[in-house]
Amino acid sequence: MGTEQMIVALTVYFDDPFWIGVFERIENGKLSVSKVTFGAEPKDYEIQDYIFRNYYKLKFSPAVDVVVKEGKMNPKRLQRDAKKTVLEKGVGTKSQQALKLQQEQNKLEHKIKSREQKEAEALRLFELKQLKKKEKHKGH
Repeated sequence: MGTEQMIVALTVYFDDPFWIGVFERIENGKLSVSKVTFGAEPKDYEIQDYIFRNYYKLKFSPAVDVVVKEGKMNPKRLQRDAKKTVLEKGVGTKSQQALKLQQEQNKLEHKIKSREQKEAEALRLFELKQLKKKEKHKGH
């Protein structure tokens, strides 16, 4: 039986006019993503505080297959690569796919909830009408 490994990365970048944080979680070869809008430029301690308080409340996207590269890398190389990635294209394409999936899922949930509310309201109005009809005929 293999050991399960989870990798979590946070990328913070400026997407005019807000600072955005993208949490990427790779678990068992599957990538899921959560996007957070910070607003003003967050300080390091604010980001750390946010992670401690809200990580388990984050809504991650549905998982997408991803290839995980094994091996250690020089921290300076990692830093350069991260900066280069953000300057070139912001968030990675796999992350964008996962975010898009999450957005679609949220849209579907909202649509369903909205439809249920409309149906409940229509039913309530119908029952109210029926009640008024009965009230009118009681006097006869």
